[in-house]
Parts: sequence; structure tokens; C-alpha cells
Amino acid sequence: MYESREHLQTLTEIRSLMERSSKFLSLSGLSGVSAGIIALIGATVVYVRLRTDLLQTLSYQRIELYNNTAHQAIREFLVTVAIVVLLTALLSGSYFTIRKARRQGLSVWNSSSQRLLWSLAVPLAAGGIFCLALLYYNMIWLAFPSTLIFYGLALLNGSKYTVRDVESLSYCEIGLGLLSLFWPGYNLLAWAVGFGVLHIVYGLAMYYKYERNTA
Repeated sequence: MYESREHLQTLTEIRSLMERSSKFLSLSGLSGVSAGIIALIGATVVYVRLRTDLLQTLSYQRIELYNNTAHQAIREFLVTVAIVVLLTALLSGSYFTIRKARRQGLSVWNSSSQRLLWSLAVPLAAGGIFCLALLYYNMIWLAFPSTLIFYGLALLNGSKYTVRDVESLSYCEIGLGLLSLFWPGYNLLAWAVGFGVLHIVYGLAMYYKYERNTA
């Protein structure tokens, strides 16, 4: 009986070592929470700025009423907000992830994190260029769901290099993005739910599952 427990413990330790060598396990749930809060703030800024003209019905019939100057101003505003939200979320996420890694005595920059970043970067870069093209051609109502879809694909691609919980989040992001393609009047709401609410829920679940007892 004692030998069986010893063997089981040994196998558990070996499995843990293999996961640590092949997967990046230092992602912090608080990173998701902070990213979600930042995304909700960004969505609120967009809504307050454009609610009187654009986002009442974010569809091509409404957008076609605007002249080129208005289109240009809307594009610049959306790109600016997106960049600020992205950079702020990355900074906050990096802070919490680095803090967790130090508490675990692990290195943040290793082969696992490099594979994870590369697997995320390719779909995100392709999606970013695609969404910029949509904005360039004034297809703003398609840019919002496209960000959700490409972000979900990036998470799905990177989930094999980190905790499997990320895979569940990726399916939610992709599904919400596809759904919002057919509800253009609710694109901003879907974006806020996808990048805001889902991140907060996911982050809290991750924190209570992996970090609460070690914080």
C-alpha cells in the first residue's frame, strides 16, 4: 500500500516536471481580470464618444450616411482606443504574470513562454492587419466581431502551450464573435462582453483554481 502511494507520488512529480518544461504555467488569473476591466473602460469610452451617431445601430446602412471626414475621424478614434487598451492590458498582464512566476521561482522568459508568444502572435498579427483593412474600407461593423474571432483563434492556437482552461475561453470568444456578425447593432456590447466580462470571469476562475492558496 505504501509503495503504491510512493509510486503514484513519483509519477505525479514526473508529470508536473514535464508540464513545467513543455508549458508556460505562470499565467496569472489577475492578468485576465485586469485586462477585462481595462477593456470595459475602453468600451465605455467608445460608447460615450459615439453613442449619439454611430453605435445606436452599428450597421452599414447607418455608417454609409457619414462623409469621408467623419469616417476618418471614427477610424482614428477606434484605432487609438484599441492601441491604448492593448498596451495597458499587456503591461498589467505582464506585471501579474511576472509576479506569479517569481513567487513560483520560475523564469518568465524561457522556451515555453517563447512558444506561447509565437503561437499567439501569428493569428493576432494577421487579425490586426485584417481589421485595419476593414476600417480602411469603412466596414467598421465587421471590425468588432473580427477582433473577437481572431483573438479566440490565437488563444486556441496557444492553449496547447499553457493551461487548458485557455481553450475554453477561446471557444467563447470565437462563438461570440461569430454571433455578433449577425447582430451588427450589438457589436460594441459583444466586444465588451468578450474582452471585458469573459476575461474577468476567466481570470477569477483561474485565480481561485490555481493561485488563491499560494497568494
